[in-house]
Amino acid sequence: MPPPTKPNNKFYFFYGHRKPSQNRPTVRGGLFSNRQTLTNPSKSKPTTKPFDITKWDPHFLSNPTPPLSPSPTPSPSFSLSRRLSPIARFIVDAFRKNDNKWGPHVVSELNKLRRVPPNLVAEVLKVQTNHTLASKFFHWAGKQKGYSHNFASYNAFAYCLNRSNQFRAADQLPELMDSQGKPPSEKQFEILIRMHCDASRGLRVYHVYDKMRNKFAVRPRVFLYNRIMDALVRTGHLDLALSVYDDFKEDGLIEESVTYMVLIKGLCKAGRIDEMLEVLGKMKENLCKPDVFAYTALVKILVSEGNLDACLKVWKEMKKDGVEVDAKAYATMITGLSKGGRVEEGCELFKEMKGKGCLMDRAIYGSLIEAFVAGNKVGLAFDLLKDLVSSGYRADLGIYNSLIEGLCSLNRVERAYKLFQVTVREGLEPDFMTVKPLLVSYAEANRMEEFCKLLEQMQKLGFPVIDDLSKFFPLLVDRKGPMMALEAFTHLKTKGYLGVEMYNILMDAFHKIGEMNKALSLFDEIKGSNLKPDSFTYSTAILCLVDLGEIQEACACHNKIIEMSCIPTVAAYSCLAKGLCKIGEIDEAMMLVCDCLGSVTSGPMEFKYCLTVIYACKSNDAEKVIDVLNEMMEQGCPLDSVICSAIISGMCKYGTIEEARKVFSNLRERNFLTESNTIVYDELLIDHMKKKTADLVLSGLKFFGLESKLKSKGCKLSPS
Repeated sequence: MPPPTKPNNKFYFFYGHRKPSQNRPTVRGGLFSNRQTLTNPSKSKPTTKPFDITKWDPHFLSNPTPPLSPSPTPSPSFSLSRRLSPIARFIVDAFRKNDNKWGPHVVSELNKLRRVPPNLVAEVLKVQTNHTLASKFFHWAGKQKGYSHNFASYNAFAYCLNRSNQFRAADQLPELMDSQGKPPSEKQFEILIRMHCDASRGLRVYHVYDKMRNKFAVRPRVFLYNRIMDALVRTGHLDLALSVYDDFKEDGLIEESVTYMVLIKGLCKAGRIDEMLEVLGKMKENLCKPDVFAYTALVKILVSEGNLDACLKVWKEMKKDGVEVDAKAYATMITGLSKGGRVEEGCELFKEMKGKGCLMDRAIYGSLIEAFVAGNKVGLAFDLLKDLVSSGYRADLGIYNSLIEGLCSLNRVERAYKLFQVTVREGLEPDFMTVKPLLVSYAEANRMEEFCKLLEQMQKLGFPVIDDLSKFFPLLVDRKGPMMALEAFTHLKTKGYLGVEMYNILMDAFHKIGEMNKALSLFDEIKGSNLKPDSFTYSTAILCLVDLGEIQEACACHNKIIEMSCIPTVAAYSCLAKGLCKIGEIDEAMMLVCDCLGSVTSGPMEFKYCLTVIYACKSNDAEKVIDVLNEMMEQGCPLDSVICSAIISGMCKYGTIEEARKVFSNLRERNFLTESNTIVYDELLIDHMKKKTADLVLSGLKFFGLESKLKSKGCKLSPS
């Protein structure tokens, strides 16, 4: 009988951070033994101990006892830092305590560490988002005695800079590596190229490639060449991609299928079909024939570019190579031909596809039906609908919308209405595009009772009727004119279908044809109703009132818009400013110009040159003002009353009458002003100068307190 084994009372202790292995997890800090817990016999008074980085843990050691209340959800940066090693967390925490700003406090915290190796630098940079702080830390680490960065730290620094959108600084890392005795390898350039590829920066990709090949004499692999050419093609730099391909051949590399396909797709997108076929021939000769997926991709690119002739060439090449065409290739080709107006050729392919027993897609039926309707071949479109239903498919709303529009174009409104009822019964949830042809047909035929019944049905189906009518009236105005639209609107008013947008559409339509009084009658009507005019209503009224010469009423409309905290349209600003200039209210017009430029994003060009003209008048030099006017007219901005008023305003404020007259005389000599207009502007110049002089005199009298004495003597001062 073997002797009894002596119990193992020897404990094994591990202090601090234990090196992890496959079978042992990482232990961070604390006192551990084998299966036994050591209890603390007495609670001694805590004493300060020297700093020991091996026992530092900000998240576990600072609060060993769990709180009674539930803790808040940790922030993403907290969760990220918990995956770092203790020393890396110490460095990140030092950054955080100093508001992520580099300074003496951060350096003093880092100096507590005996050494920061390159792998630790890389670990910190991987989670850093402040590129300025990361750069300072990276250069601080490089100044340690006997330290040199490795590829991991350089790569982490490049990723950090790219995350902060400092890609230009990241592109300079190869030079930094070379200056520090670490020549960059292909991997470092690949990282930079991949970053620029993901961000679609094609020219930056070529910049890094050129530096890689010509400056550092690093030759890319075939994979990296393919990636560079693909990025250049996708960003529209085909010529650069072809130059890279020339370098590819010069390096003696052998093309892969990806290499050929990148070039072929780029040439297809650029419409260089002959060169594409040449490269395709090289691919078939040197490597292999493209499969059906490659050909389908080429057809899809050409369809998106609208090059249907090239599509048919590629299709013939595919047939010549004996490639078995699948349903996806047929669908891409038929859809492209249908949308390009070559529905007969698409229909031939459709019959060929059906004869092969390929699975028919509803999208193919939809594209053909839409093309037949666009070509007024509604009968053939209905034949396809019957074929679609007999094949076990259910027509979608887009197909029904096309057929309803086709029937309405042939004045078969009753049949179109029945088709609309079919969409309702089948639960397809018809929209405005479904009922739009019916509404237009009823309005054109003056069948307003049926029009209103359709509106009632739309309301029951949950249509936003007022919004849909706002979309309908512009169509009716374009097709039948504003008078027909006004008749329809008059009938709808009796049924209670009213909206501010409808009034705006009709007012704008009447203004465009010069019927200002009818537009203003609608404006008076909307003010007398329960509806509230919006800024567009008042802006249209301003246009009409200025054209009728009622400037005061137009200014009142402008004030209403300002009271509503809205902005007039640019056309209203421009028209009202010209109206004020015609009646001699130059200061008010210039205030309106400044208000427009300060309120809208793209004001009129003449308004911008108004301020430039006024600024040029500060020199009291007619030549400088004429130079500004010449530049303005070279830019295609005509000389109008607002610009001439700006000359008067600027010269009366900063210059003299003589210099202003020189400007107008120059414009008269060059036939930009008629003789009558020159006389009018000269009178406006004199009147405005008198007004400005009177304002200055009145201001001086008020300043010296003499106004009351003049009033006592019976002198009358007119305010500006």
